[in-house]
Amino acid sequence: MSVMKCYIVDSFMGFFVYGEDLKLISAKTFEDAGEAVGQIAELEKSGSSSLLEGFIGDLVKMGYGEFVCEDELEAKSIKTRFGVEASVAIPSAGGRAFRSSLASAATSMGIPARKADGLLKEASESLLKMKVRTASEKRDRLVAQAVTAMDELDKNINISVSRVREWYGLHFPELDTLVPDHRQYMELAVGFGNKSNMDEKGVNRIVQSDNKAKAIVETAKKSMGAEIGGVDLALVKSLAESNLALYTYRDSLEKYIDETMKDVAPNLRELIGAGLGGRLIALTGSLEGLAKKPASTVQVMGAEKALFRSLKTGARPPKHGIIFQHQDIHSAPRWQRGKIARALAGKISIAARVDAFEGEFVAASLKASFDKRVADIRKKYSKPPERERGPERDFRRDRQGGRDFRRDRFGQRDRWDNRQKWRRDKKWRR
Repeated sequence: MSVMKCYIVDSFMGFFVYGEDLKLISAKTFEDAGEAVGQIAELEKSGSSSLLEGFIGDLVKMGYGEFVCEDELEAKSIKTRFGVEASVAIPSAGGRAFRSSLASAATSMGIPARKADGLLKEASESLLKMKVRTASEKRDRLVAQAVTAMDELDKNINISVSRVREWYGLHFPELDTLVPDHRQYMELAVGFGNKSNMDEKGVNRIVQSDNKAKAIVETAKKSMGAEIGGVDLALVKSLAESNLALYTYRDSLEKYIDETMKDVAPNLRELIGAGLGGRLIALTGSLEGLAKKPASTVQVMGAEKALFRSLKTGARPPKHGIIFQHQDIHSAPRWQRGKIARALAGKISIAARVDAFEGEFVAASLKASFDKRVADIRKKYSKPPERERGPERDFRRDRQGGRDFRRDRFGQRDRWDNRQKWRRDKKWRR
């Protein structure tokens, strides 16, 4: 006895079934756009829906044992749930037959053509709004916004702090050199105002150093800065207070990013830290976007200008991008950074994919493997490589403006030729 075969077609109007002769066998239509959106969303999420399961059950009772779908997840669900054969064809023969005679399929189910057009429009708009809402609810996008906000906040703080240093420096110019930390400088300006009010105990509570506190107080007594009136000093203190409030808000933003990264990307946070992990997510827009990037792209992410310049001019490409902020890369010698960045980018790519697709916690093994690789690199490449010099370098001549210039294999002019050209031009001008 041969197994009966049919084609399952999902539509905004309902679920349609076509036989091997591509004729409509049966259908389950939706009552309205709300039901259509709910059933389609459920189908996209799990590969099945309550209406479809009942429909497939009826078809199995009718003797159908082989189903052809246009969605892989749907075929897998049918095969697992009902124990029948289910395959995928995109597009399937039944799907082509349905879409070529959409109006007749709607009419056969008692749906007027005008009503079908309205149902399509309403269901499409509702489904789109639901998908946009679902995408916006993902917390990785909140992390991306928080990181971007923190970067903009840092720019504003730096500008405002520079203004306070110049403004308060008219009254106490020596303090700019004695206190390089911006936050401590703001606290001193707000806490004491006039330099004559400074005492060692109060200053020490801010700078956390007896010697520095003593030096500040002694310098304040013999400072060459001008005296500032109460109204002028109040304005300076008000701006410094605003900066301190921004610092407090920045701390809360940094804590929020760290707490959110625990839920969104625990592997990425454990591997490279919440700050750097959040910055990578912000560059790609989402955690899923980062997970889809290859390790080679993650390695140079943030150094796009240098990358495109190397492609255009033939200069050496960048070895790392924003991941240079990682401790093991920026603290390594120059000749080791590229190799460490390559190893770290591979681990970041794995951690992002595990976090994006709800995997297990593998950060400990990834970190141990990365640390081992870093140790091997530092041992194997402990000394810098020898550079090619003299006649061994590959130079080629390039005639420009009536003069010959040597160029190396990257297309860059030799420094010696540039220097000689400058000397010849200077002598000729004389």
